[in-house]
Amino acid sequence: MMITVLCGGLSNERDVSISTGTGAARALRQRGHRVALADLYLGVPALPEHIEDAFTVEEQGAGVSIGEDAPDLDRVRAMRPNPEERVGPHVLDLCRAADVVFLALHGEEGENGKLQGMLDLCGIKYTGAGSLGSALAMNKFVSKTLLRAAGVPVPEGLLLERERALGHRSPGFPCVVKPCSGGSSVGTSIVHQEADYAAALELAFRYENRVLAERFIRGRELTVGIMDGRAMPVIEIIPKQGFYDYKNKYQAGATEEICPAPIGPEATARVQALAEQAYRALGLEAYARVDFLWDTGEDVMYCLEANTLPGMTPTSLIPQMAAAEGLDYGALCEKIIEVSMKKYL
Repeated sequence: MMITVLCGGLSNERDVSISTGTGAARALRQRGHRVALADLYLGVPALPEHIEDAFTVEEQGAGVSIGEDAPDLDRVRAMRPNPEERVGPHVLDLCRAADVVFLALHGEEGENGKLQGMLDLCGIKYTGAGSLGSALAMNKFVSKTLLRAAGVPVPEGLLLERERALGHRSPGFPCVVKPCSGGSSVGTSIVHQEADYAAALELAFRYENRVLAERFIRGRELTVGIMDGRAMPVIEIIPKQGFYDYKNKYQAGATEEICPAPIGPEATARVQALAEQAYRALGLEAYARVDFLWDTGEDVMYCLEANTLPGMTPTSLIPQMAAAEGLDYGALCEKIIEVSMKKYL
């Protein structure tokens, strides 16, 4: 197949996306596919006379390493003469020339449904959920409303807007404050007392105009991949310090990830069933990952969010689940394409 791998973009998860895209492009090329790797935001400076030749150029270097903090997006914007345009030069040309576009984007630009809608309008096939499912899952307030209606437990919380930020009441302490549509825990705080609440709101509002403040759930962190509607092995996530924030997600050795999770067959079946239920409630397609906190005292598994384009970096969770099922990284990338193409049958 001729495959365009799209990564980068202009979200706070840009570096994660480039790591995912570089790895996926190499793995697919090693399995005999012709691959073009493109940054959604920066694009490519020029195309060869025959566009097919763009799918034979191997990327150089190891991509972008993921630091402890989110990337400096102002620096990235300065690399473009027209920074307000979100799709870089020749990106759509490469997408049109491919048999399928492998979406290696993370965060708002890749997962809020807008890119999927554009590709749909252009008749371009791509991996992952469609535009509606992506939009529903990306907005945490909307997704939790739908999940609650479908019988999937979610933490109680409040939706707060920047225009009425002064005097926001809290959901009680401890609580979690986070951007409504963010990812990789960027802008997220765990607040233990009233004195720290305003600072947590200020941090979250740096990234979005709408913020969630939710009851803090103390429990075991579990995540379940979904492939073609079926639950994959469960992973338990145990950060060595603090909570599962941006640093702990992407720095090697910062978090212990146990697959399969040592929670017993009954709990495993229960959280897998909830993950599949959440996947259906949000109208997702192809693959996803659904995150939970299991309050073992109440014995309730609370769904935190669904990720429509989960990470595929060296430390990411879906590749670990696939490995537990005997699927290596390259075969996983091909499997994602295979199940995604069912949207077009």
